[in-house]
Amino acid sequence: MKCLLAFIAGLFLISLASAQKPAELYDSVVKIETATQSYDYRTPWNTGRFSGGTGTGFIIGENQILTNAHVVSDARRLLVTRRGSSQKYPARVLHVAHDCDLALLAVEDFSAFSQLPKLKIGDIPKLESEVSAIGYPTGGERLSVTRGVVSRIDFNSYSHSQVDSHLIIQIDAAINPGNSGGPVLQDGKVIGVAFQGRTDADNVGYIIPTPVVKRFLKDIEDGVYHQYVDLGINTFPLFNPAMRRAFNLKDDGKGVLVSNVIIQGPCDGVLKKNDILLTIDDSPIDSAGNIKIAGEFLDMNEVVERKFSGDQVTFTLIRDGKKMNATATLKPTPASRIYAIRYESQPRYTFYGGLVFQPLTYNLYVSHQFKNRRLRQLYNEYVSEGLFVDREDLVVLTRVESDRLTTHMGAFRGQVVDTINDIKIKNLRQAHEILNAPNPPEFHKILFSGNTLPLIVPSAEATAAGERIMRQVGITQASRLD
Repeated sequence: MKCLLAFIAGLFLISLASAQKPAELYDSVVKIETATQSYDYRTPWNTGRFSGGTGTGFIIGENQILTNAHVVSDARRLLVTRRGSSQKYPARVLHVAHDCDLALLAVEDFSAFSQLPKLKIGDIPKLESEVSAIGYPTGGERLSVTRGVVSRIDFNSYSHSQVDSHLIIQIDAAINPGNSGGPVLQDGKVIGVAFQGRTDADNVGYIIPTPVVKRFLKDIEDGVYHQYVDLGINTFPLFNPAMRRAFNLKDDGKGVLVSNVIIQGPCDGVLKKNDILLTIDDSPIDSAGNIKIAGEFLDMNEVVERKFSGDQVTFTLIRDGKKMNATATLKPTPASRIYAIRYESQPRYTFYGGLVFQPLTYNLYVSHQFKNRRLRQLYNEYVSEGLFVDREDLVVLTRVESDRLTTHMGAFRGQVVDTINDIKIKNLRQAHEILNAPNPPEFHKILFSGNTLPLIVPSAEATAAGERIMRQVGITQASRLD
């Protein structure tokens, strides 16, 4: 009887210790305060707008604090505060991954945090299992703990970059401002990082699951973040019965159509338009382009999500009615970053004779809200049509400053430069060097894509006009090319 009582008491103590453990881990969750500077793409010579915000992070190793990239983006100052303390500790960013919204920080003096537990990274939770989101949301100064249930595991977009999609977990607990970067715990382990919510739904939050977290930590082991790789293809679902008959396919719900292969991408020369993909790394692909991973149907790109540059991916496919195998070596597609929000990089530009030229990026596109149809077409087709092969930059005339030299030039604003003095423009630096050549022609002739009318700039007058306008507008630097 005594042994039985001792056994029961032991179980109670183990249970009590287990119940106390999550509360102890809360001490490893820190508050992050940021002072930020966002650059101005409308007046690229200006310093930009200063602001600030708060977020959450958590300790995962010796002087390693994991958080969201959007918590520390464009940061000029970072301060970290321990739970239950008012002392603020200066910190810096070690690594940032804007494509998956994760960042790793270090504080200048880790001694105040060295005795705190390091949170361990767990696995993907099961549907309907309970999790706890820990953080410092707006509305109070102290740590907040909310509980929710895993309601969906999906492959969806990450709002931080506006262009990247990865594995995502939905929970029925709201992720509010300030919660970002905080750990989501289950059984004392991190099963995700809180990162975004929805404004059109109540008690819906999203977390970055551990496969994405582990890939980020693996990527930076060599001291550099190399970004995600992708297939460099577009696909089209094969639901339509007539379409399946046209490709001689059975009505079995299998196979997805390759609608485009990006030039110089990983699958260029490996896959072709109108190929029908049946498997990827031996996983069957359904007509929507999904595969089954750990019991969940996810986008087939999830296979690639867990790989790195130089890794290979295999396909079974049908081409011209014949079944065959193919292998592609993965690599990033840098040109696709034209569609991503840029952080921590000052806008590039060159100013000449009252004209401001800038390379087209998402930031520039949004800040100017360009209406020119040709510009919008070039932007949309930049990657899919391989325009980046011949044009490293799409150089845009973004501003025409008021001056007697620039009278009647405003109609050319918002157009993409095609040639300057009959030379095809490949990037901003080339445009800058032609306009600022030591022995320029009497007139610079600038032609814009889709426009047969040239913009004529008298080079002898441009230098004096440029100096005059710079003084008037307050431009202290005539160009920033890198």
